[in-house]
Amino acid sequence: MSFRTPGFGRRLGSGRTRLVLPVLVALAAVLIAYMVFTSIYTNLLWYRSVGFSEVYTTQLQAKVVLFFGSGLFMALVVGANVVVAYRLRPAYRPLSVEQQGLERYRSVIDPRRKLIAVVMLGLLAVLTGSSVAGQWPVWLAFLNRTPFHVVDPQFHKDVSFYVFTYPFLRLLLGVIFATVILSFVAALMVHYLYGGLRLQGPGDKASPPTRAHLSVLAGLFVLLKAFAYWFDRYGLVHSERGVSTGASYTDVNALLPAKTILAVIALICAAMFVSNLLRRGMMLPGVGFTLLVLSAILLGGLYPLLIQQFQVKPDELAKERAFIQRNIEFTRKAYGVDKASVVPYGTQPVTDKKKLQEESDRQRQDGVRLLDPNVVGETFQQLQRIRPFYKFPDTLDVDRYTVDGRTIDTVVGLREVSGAPSGQHSWVKDRMVYTHGYGFVSAYGDRFTSRGVPEFITKSMPVAPDEKIKVARPEIYFGERSPRYSVVGGRGQQELDYPDNSKAGQRSSTYTGEGGVAIDSFFRKLLYSTKFQDKNLLLSGAIKKDAKILYNRTPREMVHRAAPWLTLDGDPYPAVVGGRIVWIVDGYTASSGYPYAEQTSLGEATRDTITDTRSAVAQQANDHINYMRNAVKATVDAYDGTVHLYQWDTEDPITKTWMKVFKGTVQPRSSIPPELEAHFRYPQDLFKVQRKILSKYHVTDPAAFFSGEGFWEVPEDPGAKGKRQPPYYQSLRTPGAPATNFSLTTVFNPRGNGQLAAFMSVSCTPGPGYGKIEILQMPRNAQPAGPGQVQSSFETDSQVKNDLFALRQGGTKTVPGNLLTIPFAGGLLYVEPMYAKTAGGSEQQPYPFLGKVLVQFGDSITAANSLREALNQILGGAGGPAATTPGGKLSPEAQKAVGELQRAVDAYEKAQREGNYPAMGEAWKQIKDARDALAAAQQAKPPAAPAPSGSPSPSPSPSASPSATPPRD
Repeated sequence: MSFRTPGFGRRLGSGRTRLVLPVLVALAAVLIAYMVFTSIYTNLLWYRSVGFSEVYTTQLQAKVVLFFGSGLFMALVVGANVVVAYRLRPAYRPLSVEQQGLERYRSVIDPRRKLIAVVMLGLLAVLTGSSVAGQWPVWLAFLNRTPFHVVDPQFHKDVSFYVFTYPFLRLLLGVIFATVILSFVAALMVHYLYGGLRLQGPGDKASPPTRAHLSVLAGLFVLLKAFAYWFDRYGLVHSERGVSTGASYTDVNALLPAKTILAVIALICAAMFVSNLLRRGMMLPGVGFTLLVLSAILLGGLYPLLIQQFQVKPDELAKERAFIQRNIEFTRKAYGVDKASVVPYGTQPVTDKKKLQEESDRQRQDGVRLLDPNVVGETFQQLQRIRPFYKFPDTLDVDRYTVDGRTIDTVVGLREVSGAPSGQHSWVKDRMVYTHGYGFVSAYGDRFTSRGVPEFITKSMPVAPDEKIKVARPEIYFGERSPRYSVVGGRGQQELDYPDNSKAGQRSSTYTGEGGVAIDSFFRKLLYSTKFQDKNLLLSGAIKKDAKILYNRTPREMVHRAAPWLTLDGDPYPAVVGGRIVWIVDGYTASSGYPYAEQTSLGEATRDTITDTRSAVAQQANDHINYMRNAVKATVDAYDGTVHLYQWDTEDPITKTWMKVFKGTVQPRSSIPPELEAHFRYPQDLFKVQRKILSKYHVTDPAAFFSGEGFWEVPEDPGAKGKRQPPYYQSLRTPGAPATNFSLTTVFNPRGNGQLAAFMSVSCTPGPGYGKIEILQMPRNAQPAGPGQVQSSFETDSQVKNDLFALRQGGTKTVPGNLLTIPFAGGLLYVEPMYAKTAGGSEQQPYPFLGKVLVQFGDSITAANSLREALNQILGGAGGPAATTPGGKLSPEAQKAVGELQRAVDAYEKAQREGNYPAMGEAWKQIKDARDALAAAQQAKPPAAPAPSGSPSPSPSPSASPSATPPRD
């Protein structure tokens, strides 16, 4: 017998369903709250660990204020208009098909209208708040703005108005615009739903209250449009209408008065819309709307077009001259190139042999950085990584150190850890043993061993006490290739320092630095297990007392978090300061609001061969800027992650503004330790932007700028087709300078011309001359060869071609190094190290070694085993070519041998293209005979440096088969 009441099961099931939904919603809310808390709290712990918690809390407060402020404003205003529209609904609705259809929707919505309204307004508030909160830098910069003390020539406002105030006003206006538009749309929907607005039926389509409500909202929109027209006037300083950026003749004489008139018309039209509160009918609002549209078309569009076409075009230079001058002046000032000097050069090259020899001796004494940091990364990797779990970057860095009493260009790199060896991976090894790299490796920039490999200054593992660069803390816990996170410093924890030859097989240590976040409690293990989605952080028993977790540990990321208002250089570099390894990161302030200054894409301006082909240098975002300063020098300690920010540009108003926002985070320039300052250098990304600007803005005459005849371009990298040539760090002696100076250099070609237009350098040595830009401009009627032409000359010169051909035998390929351009004796000296890279094998290592040094001066070209030998050959000094006549030409025997060798090479290449292997074998024999003849003609030539270990013989082997590797040009 059953006592079950009919329907009881269904009611119970329905009750369970009603219970499950709230529980699921509550669980989802708790989970979301936990995830948000985890993100905020772990971020706060990280900021505390580096001493920049104020930066995070200030950002968080600004975001919260903007989120809730804008979200509530949007929700309240839109919600108020929805309530007003609902209360203005007509008491009686006429019977019609349209209203019958809407009645079905009203019957569904009415019982739930409050819930629907709250959900929709809440969603709108969240979307608005999220969007506006992301603009916290605009708000904080506006509140703490600092004057530039530079006034624009049109509106006579300080530049700070355009950099700080104008963006904030546009943001504010945008939020209010969006609020009014959404209020109008929401009110329109409610009025339509409840019959205040009809599309069908006889009589008025809108009730008087509906008409009044919508008219007020439309009037507010037009009123905002009046303010927008007024503020648009100031936006003309960024106009692109004319020949150059900034307010042009048409903007000032047509568009500026038009914007003012349109603002007045919009005010009148707003009054016409609001007048609908007092009288029925849509005539006045209709007239106002029509007047506004026609005025915008005629005054804002057609009138400026007519002025441009019939007044400016017939005499454009005369009309635009003053505005071009404004653009030139403000662009040069905005990018910090207004003090760049352009010096004529190359009109009187030195021809006296004695003076040339003196210049040659001086050049050898000054040294030339033949070690290319963009090539020898592989060499460092093969010779100095010691174990396969260490790794060097694919692009090394150039610094300078005082070694044996002489300051020299030095190529440096860190031996960073890449994880546990293959086949030995485990969570403990990956996260708690292989936690850091070890060792600062450096090499002379102008020296090689007899094997053609870098001559190292520091390389030992462990660090030797007699190293010429003293490193007391060689461990690298914070680096460019550090693991995502590591657990270090626990009691008894052993982290691999380096392998050694003891019985243990390795040397271990325990992290004792101040950096990192303690993770020896269950609560924090839970938080970080959630953050990194790794259960081992919660469950592993290997994490001991006093353990810390290191994360967010790459130098650029750390500095970006500590100073989010900075744009960071793409190439941080390590330096040894006080026995510790520190990363130096250049920070920029940038803006797109500087008046009359030409905008440029930061990403495009800084792209070159290195950013496109190497992973060690970060690419910049494609942000458009028209102001840039190297405002801050930042450092990150490679052992404990300590971050320091030092003010570098003491005059930059943007830096001063953010120093007000984040008080105490940026230290004054006077606090920079002298030993650290000695390693500062002029940053590459700023230099790349400045060279792009100076390719046009070295022209300061408006008429010449208008014609564009003297514009330059950065040449294509000879070693990478389609890529822009990167700038190079090198020590050089500019004309008139008493001594060498560490500099960053580049060259320019005339637009569409492969010749050389100018040589640009900037002093990188901190001191009175730091940052001074000097441009050596070549004579237009006698421009020397550009980088592409010089590279082509190297490859086509018969003697050099033969030397390179010999270098490319036996599976060896050549890798061109940086083609350095050096002012020398009133002309230009081109120096290019040509590296060779052997094929892999049991006895050969596939890393680049120096094969030849290619040099060109004037019309003279040579290839030699060293720079000294090359300069002697070029300038006819001691040690020059022995197989020459007293007149400096090749002897008849040598000339004949060179010709036969060239013909044999040509025959080999032709046979190779045709696939004629017998002919290739015959040509190979001819090549050998011609080289033997050339060697006989050069018997008196000093012997070349010994070939690198594992490298091929400089001449083809007598037993070489016809299928051997062909010549590579």
